[in-house]
Order: sequence, then structure tokens, then C-alpha cells
Amino acid sequence: MSLLQLAFTFFYIGLFTIGGGQVAITLMQQSIVSAGLISQEQFYNMIAISESTPGPIGINMATYIGYELYGVPGALIVTGAQVLPSIIIILIIARFLKSFNDNPFVKGSLAFLRPVTTGLILVPVIQVIMFTLINPPESFSAMATLEGWKSLFNPIPIAGYAVFTFLLFKVKAHPILVIICGAIFGIVFL
Repeated sequence: MSLLQLAFTFFYIGLFTIGGGQVAITLMQQSIVSAGLISQEQFYNMIAISESTPGPIGINMATYIGYELYGVPGALIVTGAQVLPSIIIILIIARFLKSFNDNPFVKGSLAFLRPVTTGLILVPVIQVIMFTLINPPESFSAMATLEGWKSLFNPIPIAGYAVFTFLLFKVKAHPILVIICGAIFGIVFL
């Protein structure tokens, strides 16, 4: 895929990611991983790094992928392509919003988009959980044995998830501290 094709792909992703960067993850995975540009594991590592760095995840992912594939020029061009549709749409909406604000079609469209966006956000969450915490069986017959059930879960990532969730919500540890500890945990144990 050329840099121009990659920029067009991210323009498309930016155009159709109603609901923010979490929704963009699903489209990025379909466009980038299925095209064979990066592996599934690289993609999930990029999600982890993009979530850990300041800024919107969709833009962070676009920058990261552009940089990985085409260096600094790729990062700049792909990031620009990702944001350009939003800029254009916001300018158009700002210009005409007052005249369409009470339109029943606009209200109906927005009411329809809420559950769709929720579903699009839920898909990458489930995929990341499946990739990191669960070893899906190769067949259902593998689950017929006790060993099959024991091998279903990754105990070390699950323990880390439990500890960091506890630190974040019960101890009220600062999120940056939890992110740093999570990175150290991943380097040492995984």
C-alpha cells in the first residue's frame, strides 16, 4: 500500500468514525491488519501505546501506523488525513446547525447513532480482552477436558488486570502510576 493509499484509507476512517477514536479502532483493524500491513499482535501493541500516550486514541493510532510504515512524513500525512474529515464536517455543521437543530430527521439520526456507536466501541474492547486474557480453543472438543479449560485463560495477565483495576478503583492510584506499573509488569512478566 502506498502512502497515498494509506492516507486515503485514514481519510475514510476519519470520515466514518462517528463516536470517536474507539470506533476508529475497528475500522483500522479491518483496513490495516486485514491488508497485511501489520500483524494482529503489532496492532494490539499499538492500541496499548496509543491508549497510554496523551491525546485522542484515533489520532495516536494514525500517527503511530503512519510512522511505522513511512517514517515522519507518513506520520504527518496519515494523521492529517485522519483529522481532515472531522474538520470539514465540524465546519459544515457549525455553519448550518441552528437551522437544522429542531429537524425531526436530525434528531432521529442522532438517536439511531447512539446505540450503533456503543456497539462499535464494544467490539475492540472485546477483541482486546480476548487477545490478552483468553486463549480461545482451536476447537470445541478441546474444551471437553479439564486441561482444555485450564488452558483457556492466561493467569498472569488476568492477575495483572485484577491488581491494576484494584489499584485504580479501590486505592484510587493515579492513572499515570497505573500505566507505568502496567508497562513494567508487561516487560517483566509477559
